[in-house]
Amino acid sequence: MSKVLSFTGGDDFCTGRSMYLNPKEASLFLSLGRQEYAYRPLQKRSRFNVPFDFSGEKWFDLKPETSIETLPDECLFEILRRLPEGQDRSLCASVSKRWLTLLSSISKNEICSNASSGNKDSDNQEFGDEGYLSRSLEGKKATDVRLAAIAVGTQSRGGLGKLSIHGSNPDRALTDVGLKAVAHGCPSLKSFTLWDVATISDAGLIEIANGCHQIENLDLCKLPTISDKALIAVAKHCPNLTELSIESCPSIGNEGLHAIGKLCPNLRSVSIKNCPGVRDQGIAGLLCSASIILKKLTLESLAVSDYSLAVIGQYGFVVTDLVLNFLPNVTEKGFWVMGNGHALQQLTSLTIGLCPGVTDIGLHAVGKGCPNVKNFQLRRCSFLSDNGLVSFTKAAPSIVSLQLEECHRITQFGVAGAILNRGTKLKVLTLVSCYGIKDLNLNLPAVPPCQTISSLSIRNCPGVGNFTLNVLGKLCPTLQCLELIGLEGITDPGFISLLQRSKASLGNVNLSGCINLTDVGVLSMVKLHCSTLGVLNLNGCKKVGDASLTAIADNCIVLSDLDVSECAITDAGISALTRGVLFNLDVLSLAGCSLVSNKSLSALKKLGDSLEGLNIKNCKSISSRTVNKLVEHLWMCDILF
Repeated sequence: MSKVLSFTGGDDFCTGRSMYLNPKEASLFLSLGRQEYAYRPLQKRSRFNVPFDFSGEKWFDLKPETSIETLPDECLFEILRRLPEGQDRSLCASVSKRWLTLLSSISKNEICSNASSGNKDSDNQEFGDEGYLSRSLEGKKATDVRLAAIAVGTQSRGGLGKLSIHGSNPDRALTDVGLKAVAHGCPSLKSFTLWDVATISDAGLIEIANGCHQIENLDLCKLPTISDKALIAVAKHCPNLTELSIESCPSIGNEGLHAIGKLCPNLRSVSIKNCPGVRDQGIAGLLCSASIILKKLTLESLAVSDYSLAVIGQYGFVVTDLVLNFLPNVTEKGFWVMGNGHALQQLTSLTIGLCPGVTDIGLHAVGKGCPNVKNFQLRRCSFLSDNGLVSFTKAAPSIVSLQLEECHRITQFGVAGAILNRGTKLKVLTLVSCYGIKDLNLNLPAVPPCQTISSLSIRNCPGVGNFTLNVLGKLCPTLQCLELIGLEGITDPGFISLLQRSKASLGNVNLSGCINLTDVGVLSMVKLHCSTLGVLNLNGCKKVGDASLTAIADNCIVLSDLDVSECAITDAGISALTRGVLFNLDVLSLAGCSLVSNKSLSALKKLGDSLEGLNIKNCKSISSRTVNKLVEHLWMCDILF
């Protein structure tokens, strides 16, 4: 004790080690700060300071911190609406979900006018309503929070012009709140697509209509709760609407379409599919309005009758594109009345599919009533025969493109008659899955062939064989584009006869799925058209091998796209490609060529220096190690493996 009292600061008291045997005992005392003459372990800083209050009975009392978060929504709303538009608003929106929700609820007219007067982004304010930006949300990304963020973030960056929503998040489903945020923050919206969101009601779409008056394109699909009420709101508040598409919306009916026809004078295109509530009254209300100038109309899977087609024939004065698909209640009378209405004088494109009312008489009347139609597609019309097709081509002298799909009563006679009728106009002929076309050796009359058909496409017609190709070669000597897809009945003699009758030069040839063609036919094609052949597809021609590939490599100087997938190609054929004249080759497909192995690595590297695309999927003889080397070396080429 005497030593302690007589201590004067010498070295005899502190020995350089702790005075406690257990180091943890030192932490029992309050920290006195670091002293130069004493050693003690460093203490962790307290996470918070507790204020002591000795005046009361309690040892201490926690006092809440003052924060802007304690303000009610009304006060915070008044603060946020005075923020200048631009980065400041975006930063505030990222503070919390509450701030984001409040900012997204502020409409354009609620923002204080002086808030942006001194903003550095004020130069961009005049572009805020132009709608330069485009956003797309699909599946899990489609939530109310994300829509609110889009609404706030795009206000000062050119404005949101296009918004597409496909599906919704199953855990946090999209609701009307998200659409309300878009309506308040995106008055520049011009194109709005909403697909497959069952949780959206009329209220959400009404908010869009009330806040986004510049909408020009509206696409609604699979919305079970959207009704005429929402469509009427769009008609009232969106006078600039030019394109409307409605699909699988069972609650939309005649009243909504009538309002659209009456209040949207700029409407140019309407597509209505699978809406059971739409009947003849809705179609009539849409077309009979004096203010509407409708040019494109699509009706599909509707319960309309002959009356709707009669209205189209009477009031479709400016309709240029008409699509009629799966209208089971329309009869022959409907098509006859539509054709005899004489209003479709400007119609240039006509597509009719799966309509039992399409008969020879009805189609002939349509041809007479649409003298200027150029593009005609007929799909799955089982009652149409050769007589109806030939009479239609006679009545419609302006046809340029003719496509027949699954019209099984059409035979080789009907096709030949259609070609010979208006040979001076027809340029494109397409036959798809027409089982009625059989391989007949026709004795054609001494008539001049069609000198204008430049494109012939025959797909999956099992009855087409060498005789049919011989007939088509006589009728179409000026082909430049040829597609023979999935025709197992054609062989080299029939293909060569078609080539030899051609007076023009082929530039695009697709022979995929013609399993009975061999190198003989390909060599003949290369010999006759090597100087113009730019695209060649031999996918699935299993009897085509290295001989064809060598001839192609040595002669086709302008070839840019070559597909020899699932052919009998070996490493020798790939090597031949590197020694040829294919200086313009951009895309090469070898998918499913099991005879191409690792030995082709150096050849593929050499080819790949100028390729943009290389397909080696399902090449089982090429190892993963070789693929990795190709990917590493051909880093500028898009490789599928």
